[in-house]
Amino acid sequence: MADQLLDIRNLKIEATLRPPGEKPHDVTIVEDINLSLPRGRVLGLIGESGAGKSTIGLSPAGYGRGGVRITGGEINVNGRNILELGASSMRALRGKEVCYVAQSAAAAFNPAHRIMDQVIEATLWHGLASRKQAEKRAVELFRKLGLPDPEHFGERYPHQVSGGQLQRAMTAMALCSEPDLIIFDEPTTALDVTTQMDVLAAIKEAIRDTGVSALYITHDLAVVAQVADEIMVLRHGKMVEHGETRQIIENPQQEYTQRLVSVRSIDHTAKSPGEPILTVNGITARYGKAGIGKPVLDDVSVAITPGQTLAVVGESGSGKSTLARVITGLLPPEKGNIQFDGRTLKAALKQRKKEDLRQLQMIYQMADVAMNPRHTVGTIIGRPLEFYFGLRGRKQRARVIELLEQIELGPEFHERYPAELSGGQKQRICIARALAADPKLIICDEVTSALDPLVADGILKLLLRLQEEHRVAYLFITHDLATVKAIADSIAVMYQGQVVRYGTRDEVLAPPFDDYTDLLLSSVPQMRVGWLEEAFSQRRMEAQGN
Repeated sequence: MADQLLDIRNLKIEATLRPPGEKPHDVTIVEDINLSLPRGRVLGLIGESGAGKSTIGLSPAGYGRGGVRITGGEINVNGRNILELGASSMRALRGKEVCYVAQSAAAAFNPAHRIMDQVIEATLWHGLASRKQAEKRAVELFRKLGLPDPEHFGERYPHQVSGGQLQRAMTAMALCSEPDLIIFDEPTTALDVTTQMDVLAAIKEAIRDTGVSALYITHDLAVVAQVADEIMVLRHGKMVEHGETRQIIENPQQEYTQRLVSVRSIDHTAKSPGEPILTVNGITARYGKAGIGKPVLDDVSVAITPGQTLAVVGESGSGKSTLARVITGLLPPEKGNIQFDGRTLKAALKQRKKEDLRQLQMIYQMADVAMNPRHTVGTIIGRPLEFYFGLRGRKQRARVIELLEQIELGPEFHERYPAELSGGQKQRICIARALAADPKLIICDEVTSALDPLVADGILKLLLRLQEEHRVAYLFITHDLATVKAIADSIAVMYQGQVVRYGTRDEVLAPPFDDYTDLLLSSVPQMRVGWLEEAFSQRRMEAQGN
C-alpha cells in the first residue's frame, strides 16, 4: 500500500530445532501475520514469551534472531519488498531507514567507547551527515530526551551513567540517523517505575516531534497503552486480536486479551502482624572497607511475621538486594544484628549452622542462572533433600514428585533439564527447591520481574497458596508496586539505603505520603489511555504549588 511505511503480508517465519538425540526438524514460529503501519504511527506488539513479538518486530530489518528464517510473505518498507533485496541493500536499510532499540542498553553499548561516538556511528557510516552535524543532532536529541548536561553527556562512557539515562541514549542513537521506522524491544522492562515513566515520556515525545513510526514490543499492556496508537495481541506466533489501543484496553474481544487486561486481580487480604520470625535491628552495611564512603544500608530495621509477606520496594540502588545479602550472611554488616526464630544469627554465612541455612532459603530473579543446566529437575530439587535430610533413592524421588505436584507440575518433569522448561516452569522449580528445605523464611528477590504478566500472576498465586499451606514467611524484594499491592501484608519503602516508610500494607499505601513514596506510587502505569500525560500534568501542578 503506497500510503503505508510498513506493510507486512502473510508473514511466515521458521526455525530449525535440534533436540539432543533426535534429527533436526523445522517448526513454524510465526504464521500468517498481516499488518500495516502508516507514517507517524506506533503499533504495540504484545504477548507472552514465545508469542513471536520480537521475531515479528525484527522482521522489517530483515533479521532473524537465533537462526530463525523468514520463509514466506512480504515485508514492504517504503514501498519495496525487503526480502528481495541483496546483502548490500539490506546493510543500507539497517541504521538508515530502520533502527532498533534493545531491551538492555547496558549490553548494547560498547563499554570501551564514549557514548557520543556510538550514538553517531550509524549516521556517519551511512554518510548522512558530517561528524559536526551528527554531534549537533545528537546533542539536540540528548536535550529532547531529558538527559543531563546534553552538551557534554556524550563525552561519558556507558558505565558513567544510570540505566535510565543509557536507555534514553540508545533512543537518541536510533533517532540520530533520522530513520523512518524504529523497533523498540522492551525498552523499559528492566527499569524502575520512576525511571520507566521518564523514559516512556521521553520516547513518546521524541516519536511525536520527529514523526517517526515505531513498533513497540512489550508484554506490559499498561506500558504500551501510553505510547501506542494501536495494539496487536500475539500468541504462539499468530495474531489473536488487533485494534485501536482504547478498544483493546477497554473492550477486548478475545478471551486471551481479556485475561491480559485483567491480570494482577489477586484478592489477598492483608493479615495483622504478630510475633516476628525475623527481626533486622539497626543494620548498617557497605561494600569495601569499613567507614569509607556512604553506607549502602544505613540503620535499617524491619521485621517479618510467620506466614506473612514483607515487601521491600524501591528503585535500583536503594539497598533492597543488599538487605537480602546481609540477612543471608553474604555481606556481614558493620553495625546491628539479625534475630531469627529466637536466636541471633552469625553475621557471616560461613559461621552459621546448617539449621540456620535450612530455615532461611532464597529464590533468585533469574531462574536461568540459578540452576545447573546439566542437572535434571529431579537432581536440582533433590539436592537440598539429601543435604538437609539425608534422603536418597526412592524416598528422595517420592518427595521430589510431591514437591512437583505442590508447584502444579507433574512427575513427568522429574527427568527434564532446565533447557526443556519455560520461564515460568523454571521459576516454579526454584520455588520447589526452596520448599524442599522446609524453611521458615524465603527471600524472593524480584522473582516475577523477568516473567510475562500471565505467568507472573500464576507464580504469585502459587506463592500465596504455598504460604497458606506451609505458614512460610516471605521477604519479597521488588520494584513492582502492582505486585506489592497483590501479595504484601507489610511494606518497607527504601531510598538511598534507608527505610523511609514502613508499616502494614494499608498504612503504607494510605496518604499522607512522604515525597518518595508518593513518587513511587504515582509512577505505577495504569492500564488506561492518557494516564502518562495526566501523571506528568499532576506533577507539574504539584511542583508549581510548592
